[in-house]
Amino acid sequence: MLMIFSSPAGQPWARPKGNSMKDSLLTRIRRSLRNKYVQSMIGCALTLVLFGGYWAYNQFLQPQGPDTSAGQHQATIMDQISKNPSRWTDNRKTLDNLMEDVRLGNVIEADIGKEDIYITTKDERAYVVSDQFGQVARQLLNLIYNEKTPLFTIQELKIGPQISAARSLDVAVQLMMVLFFGCMLWPMLSPYLTIRRKKATSKVTFKDVIGCDEAKRTLMDMTAWLRTPENFALLNARPPRGVLFTGDPGVGKTLLAKALANECGVNFIEANGSSFSSMFYGVGIQKVKGLFREARRKAPCILFIDEIDGIGRRVDQGRLADGEGNRIVNQFLTELDGFSENAGVMLIAATNHVDALDKALRREGRFDRTVHVPLPTLEDRVRLLQLYLGKTKPAEDLNYDRLAKNCMGLTPAAIAFVANNAALLAARSSDTEVGMHHILEAIEIQRMGEADENQKLASPEDRRRVAVHEAGHALVGALLNTGRVEKVTILPRGPAQGVTLILPLEDKRLHLQSEIQAQLAMVLAGRAAEANVFQEVSTGAAGDLQEATRIALSMVTSYGMSNDESLTSLATMRELGIAIDARIIMEKVDTLLNAGYEKALALIENCRPELDFIVEQLLAHETIGGEVVYQALEPIGFPVQIVESAAVA
Repeated sequence: MLMIFSSPAGQPWARPKGNSMKDSLLTRIRRSLRNKYVQSMIGCALTLVLFGGYWAYNQFLQPQGPDTSAGQHQATIMDQISKNPSRWTDNRKTLDNLMEDVRLGNVIEADIGKEDIYITTKDERAYVVSDQFGQVARQLLNLIYNEKTPLFTIQELKIGPQISAARSLDVAVQLMMVLFFGCMLWPMLSPYLTIRRKKATSKVTFKDVIGCDEAKRTLMDMTAWLRTPENFALLNARPPRGVLFTGDPGVGKTLLAKALANECGVNFIEANGSSFSSMFYGVGIQKVKGLFREARRKAPCILFIDEIDGIGRRVDQGRLADGEGNRIVNQFLTELDGFSENAGVMLIAATNHVDALDKALRREGRFDRTVHVPLPTLEDRVRLLQLYLGKTKPAEDLNYDRLAKNCMGLTPAAIAFVANNAALLAARSSDTEVGMHHILEAIEIQRMGEADENQKLASPEDRRRVAVHEAGHALVGALLNTGRVEKVTILPRGPAQGVTLILPLEDKRLHLQSEIQAQLAMVLAGRAAEANVFQEVSTGAAGDLQEATRIALSMVTSYGMSNDESLTSLATMRELGIAIDARIIMEKVDTLLNAGYEKALALIENCRPELDFIVEQLLAHETIGGEVVYQALEPIGFPVQIVESAAVA
């Protein structure tokens, strides 16, 4: 292991310059030896070397001729075979003849040759039996070893420098078995070599983690226990065994764990739930044991398991692989129960699918606390934008409040991507600073996908149909106030031929039934507009139908918002294994979808001139801001909202 010793001042001791090349070579060798493939090749090479050396020893170095320690009679027979082998080879018999002589006790000596067995009987008969693969010799050896008194003498005959075929085959089979079992055992031993363990070298602290106040308060208790465990012992207080972070991908669960490790100054061991699975039976259990053994050895430390649903999901044993997964879960639970209160190991896990975890894993005593990490609030988004944009060269006139509103619903990871993508857009246009239009365009790319002007619709009929479709979304969305219409475009964005960007008006965790019904009508408004203008629909509404069906299913199965006012949670019945008639659910979903579609169709019929105006603006400019939509509704007495367009000149 390469070690660097530090001086009291914290600087590594300087190595002699003359050994720099040697040190570099040793470093490369050590790095190569950590590679699994290199280790496997070295193992195969060593096996081949052992086999080749053993063969060469018997081929060239082992003394030839009969064994002088044998009896005079045995040496005489071997000498006769060496001098006059034709006496035996001219008389060739089968295995049945040999077994008959053995049964009658006629055989006095059997000499094993390269491809033949030389048999000499008591009545001085001599013959050979073919034995190319060593099977006859193996049977004779079994007869000798299974009898208390040997029936006859068996010797190895050496004619020339070659060993017998039976012995060569035995050696080859033994070495191949060693190689085979070595390859089988390697995946079971490899977890101990591949556990990712590292000292917490990240400089991230709780001050650097924006938002997540509840999660940080929970981690503060763990920090106090790791720093001063005697205070807890004085009050006989049991420290928390583990913390489970839940939340959407990218909200900062991993960042919180790293900040905790850095705050406490302890070791940080990181693993992923999917890394415990393997194609070999039993390897996953060994990986779990190895991980917890390493955590105890590195105590005090923080053991962080990301995507724990990859290991903590219990399934019905319909297949062999499902049973193996359940055994991994059981082993994980056993290891958790094996932690003593003073083991010095703190377990933190993160998952995006908390409902998929085994209930036994989430009980108290294993994961004492479950902390949901929410999306950032408006104030958090302002601070995140200032943090990530501050790492670039932002313009001085940035409106962070407006940018934070446009980033509503985005995770911290997505906001970091927006800041970096804005810098890339500024560099692409050869600007010296990141301006407002760069950031707004980056937000649009994050929400709608990259714009490709080279993939414009060539057919005028298709362009008009897409314009009508998107105008229907924008018109109904503005009339029902489902959000702030920010931008409408008929330029392809990703897989979509056109996009209508409608942002939420505020951060909300609770949604009224009327709001969801309005959302459903807005999603179906594109299809309704096509039906009203062209009297025929197209495949462009396929994605809208999927989204509308998802919303209606949630209303029926989870929210209790079906038209028959049923309060039964069908989702709970499905979890309990209660059979549900799918036709009943589909009837309720169809009722909600038809109601939303009729509502959208009625609004479009009443506002057909306003729809045509928006369509003409889209055909003329291809991309319009939300203020154009609200200006179109002003003649009918609809209040005009102030919308700052995100369009890029």
